[in-house]
Amino acid sequence: MWPTGSAARGDKVDSDIPPEELTGFEEYRVKVAGTNISSQTLLATDYLNHFNEIVMLLDMLPDMPDMIEECKAWAPKDYKSHFADSSFSDKQLAIDAYDRVPSKYRQPFEATIGQINGLLLDGLDRLDHLIADGAEVELLQENCRVISRAAQVLMDCASGIIHGGDRAMAQAEIDGLLGR
Repeated sequence: MWPTGSAARGDKVDSDIPPEELTGFEEYRVKVAGTNISSQTLLATDYLNHFNEIVMLLDMLPDMPDMIEECKAWAPKDYKSHFADSSFSDKQLAIDAYDRVPSKYRQPFEATIGQINGLLLDGLDRLDHLIADGAEVELLQENCRVISRAAQVLMDCASGIIHGGDRAMAQAEIDGLLGR
């Protein structure tokens, strides 16, 4: 018998996907071909735009502390909600494909997104207190820089998962970024 599907193409990606996930995954790999959704993971980097927006605001905050209210208006948004509210051309496909993302990618992806959300929410709360307490500009700049840098490292990790990596960062690594 000749191999079919990914095995015939020589892809190794399927070898460690549980059989109960493989059929839906293979079906959607075909559907996402030629789109901005990864055929290796069924995830799309467009989701990271949700975090890029707040990181850009954090970078401007030391020069415009009154933007803290705009920053505080940011809230975590799950993958499907992001696409439901987006103008992404294949948004419904991204939403539907998410249910077929193999657990080897989904679990570290969701863990990483949780880490980003926690970092940003805690960071925004800290920045709000610093501004309310009249902190020196240098202290505000340093805190914004640390939060922004850590968020970017986590977003890079999420991007790696979107493109086929399967490793989330450990809390100790994140604490190291934050100087804890």
